[in-house]
Amino acid sequence: MAEFSGPTKAAPNAIDRSERPGRVGLLLVLAGLLVGAAVGLSFVANEQAQPLILGLLALLAMAGVFCLFALAIGALQLAGQTGRDDITKAIVDASPEGTIVVEEGGRLIYANEAYLRIAGGETFANLRPVERVFVGSPEVSEAVYRLAQAAREGLGHGEEIRMAPPPDGAGDRAFAWYRIAVRPIDRPRRSAALWSVSDITHERERQENVFQELQHAIDYLDHAPAGFLSIDPAGSVVYMNATLAAWLGYDLATVGSGGLRLPEIAPGADVLTATGGLPGEVRTDRFDLDLRRRNGHPLPARLYHRVAFGQDGRPGPSRTIVLNRSAGAETDEPQRAAEVRLARFLNNSPIAIATVDHGGHIARANASFARLFGGTPRQAMPDGQGSLEAEPTVCDALVERDRAALETALAKAAEGLAAIEPIEVMLTGPGNRSARVWLSPAGVEGAAEGGRPDESGDRERVILYALDTTAQRQLEQQVAQAQKMDTVGQLAGGIAHDFNNVLQAIIGYSDLLLASHRPTDPAFQDIMQIKQNANRAASLVRQLLAFSRRQTLRPEVMSVGEALSDLTLLLKRLLGERVDLDLKHGREIWPIKADVNQFEQVIVNLAVNARDAMPEGGRLLIRTANVVHDATPAEARLGMPAGDHVLIEVSDTGQGIPPDVMEKIFEPFFTTKEIGKGTGLGLSTVFGIVKQSGGTIDVRSTVGEGTTFRIYFPRHEPVAEPEPAPDLVAGNTTAEVAAKRLKGTPELAGPSPRKPAPDHTGQGVILLVEDEDPVRAVNSRALSARGYTVLEAASGLDALKIIEDKTQVIDLVVSDVVMPEMDGPTLLRELRKHHPDLKVIFVSGYAEDAFRKNLPDGEDFNFLPKPFSLKQLVETVKETIAR
Repeated sequence: MAEFSGPTKAAPNAIDRSERPGRVGLLLVLAGLLVGAAVGLSFVANEQAQPLILGLLALLAMAGVFCLFALAIGALQLAGQTGRDDITKAIVDASPEGTIVVEEGGRLIYANEAYLRIAGGETFANLRPVERVFVGSPEVSEAVYRLAQAAREGLGHGEEIRMAPPPDGAGDRAFAWYRIAVRPIDRPRRSAALWSVSDITHERERQENVFQELQHAIDYLDHAPAGFLSIDPAGSVVYMNATLAAWLGYDLATVGSGGLRLPEIAPGADVLTATGGLPGEVRTDRFDLDLRRRNGHPLPARLYHRVAFGQDGRPGPSRTIVLNRSAGAETDEPQRAAEVRLARFLNNSPIAIATVDHGGHIARANASFARLFGGTPRQAMPDGQGSLEAEPTVCDALVERDRAALETALAKAAEGLAAIEPIEVMLTGPGNRSARVWLSPAGVEGAAEGGRPDESGDRERVILYALDTTAQRQLEQQVAQAQKMDTVGQLAGGIAHDFNNVLQAIIGYSDLLLASHRPTDPAFQDIMQIKQNANRAASLVRQLLAFSRRQTLRPEVMSVGEALSDLTLLLKRLLGERVDLDLKHGREIWPIKADVNQFEQVIVNLAVNARDAMPEGGRLLIRTANVVHDATPAEARLGMPAGDHVLIEVSDTGQGIPPDVMEKIFEPFFTTKEIGKGTGLGLSTVFGIVKQSGGTIDVRSTVGEGTTFRIYFPRHEPVAEPEPAPDLVAGNTTAEVAAKRLKGTPELAGPSPRKPAPDHTGQGVILLVEDEDPVRAVNSRALSARGYTVLEAASGLDALKIIEDKTQVIDLVVSDVVMPEMDGPTLLRELRKHHPDLKVIFVSGYAEDAFRKNLPDGEDFNFLPKPFSLKQLVETVKETIAR
């Protein structure tokens, strides 16, 4: 309650209609009557006194019962309870806040002294309620009406009103401010409302004074000769004064509350958004850079940028002073222009430049240095607290193993040595960044005039230049990895070709032995074991061919979502009960063109690897999405090829892959599993299939958290293609039929499966061209046994001689692809010169695409991949001759 000076009228005491004071006189009269009755009865005979005593006792008993009933319903109150309320009532009576209690119906039952002073009344007869005291302007009447409405509805409400003039009890003031509130009171019989009225004139005056002072301060700051702005850690400009807004050409109404962001006024100045610091640290940096006006023109400026860090190390909004360094803003124009040109030269340079002392403490740095190393020069702590040793150094931004080399080079440069070799260093933080650092002496003397040490000279002993080599190093690693994988792939492909020839002979002779033995013969099972193990070896060879990208693929337009859905049951069986499978299909996934069987092999191999990485169980997530390189944020493009692709992401929650192992995961026969539990060809097969299909594979792994494989297949754009010529088996070529049989996949034959022809015999002259004697011999025996006339040639040149002999008409040529002197494609080109219609079957351990590019477009031939069984050879020969 505000206090007023000068003489004041004595305030009346509080009035309370609800008080019921006790009557002591009545109590004494009642006691006297009872004593007189007892004395009178003592003079009456016993026989006559008995009825009188009983009547008196009955009367007292009835009175007691009625008193108890009155207490129960609240008609009577004990003096003790009233005594307990005396303290509370005394507090309210003496309260500086006016208080009045109004019963339902508008009956006033209580008013304290402060209210009587405000309302100007002394008794209930001349006391006015709040609705009649505060009347005046429409704003006051509306506020009082809202309060009265809340009181009638039994609700609480509050208002602040300005009365001009104030009520009668407010003295001689021209106006006064009041805070009026009402709230309901719980009473056992009739509801009531408690009104409180407070004079807040002095409080509002203090608020208005503070507001005026704040307005003056804002006006001084807005029209100061220097710019001022505040930037939050997210890069939003939360405040800018009018001077800086005028320099930049912005309207103040668009600034603040996220209306303007730092990149709009300072492109590339991300160094102004601090990322972290020491708890309680206050960091002050100075930057000379160009701000960008609204019209796009530069504004040279010097920024004094201060950021305070909380106890959790998180930065708060900055306090930044901006000095205009444009032409005409300073008196020394030549020096200003030179400084601006130098600042622009340094800050716009892609090379990080800084001056440091012998310990690596940063004195000055350009924007590129701050972006690369994350460090900027800092002011000393106030009152002389702190020291250079407490400040971070450029060495702190390096990994531990590279710090010693940089410290040694810094010491040499500080001593004046100029011939210092550049240093390759790795930087801390995410992204596996690297840099090349050059050091040279600054050439500044360490003492000023008078022999005193020059602090600026001591702090700028060495000039440091650094170039970000992260992209270059990653590109070099990718090129080296690609060259290594190509080299290993060529080696693996050559080994696979030679192995296929060996396995072809083993499988062929096994077929010959099986054909000459009955199943009941003791040697039959041994021969079967030989053939089965040869087929297992052939499976490993196919994986090698997949890695070397020389296997035969049959790409077709396919839906990734449908292929993954078909694999769901198989994957769940492979993963077991401990690993949860989660498939998340993207919306409207584009089609791709790939070999369905090989695509399934990729997913299965990755799933099996993920299962083995989660021995205690976990979660395998397979996610699909359409990705467009240009529409993807820059931070998410790492590893993503250009163009439109379909992403298949396989993530597990396993043990992760250590960095030293990551470099070798795609190499054939490399495995971290126990002996006998892995061939080391799973991921190499995945790598080869994806690459041969035109895709890209990217791997991200964190030890202890899991691994994510991202596979990108190019989006297939449908084009009009001519219909293929009809073939032997409902549109399937002989090579397709043979390849599908080799993979165990039934070939399509129209609406119903086609059964193999029971008769494999045939007639015709076949020229068999094969440089491997065992393979040629076994194939010749198999074909001769079926009725064919077989002419053998050990090379392409021998085959041409046999054809030129013309003693026999050759119906079919079965030729190997890789041979000395003359390979298969060269032989085919020579044959087409004189025998354009001669039918040809190529057999090879390499993929069909590996040599098709050496033939003219549209060349017609059939293909049978090695190793194959004699039954497959005979079937293919018979079908080709019958065409």
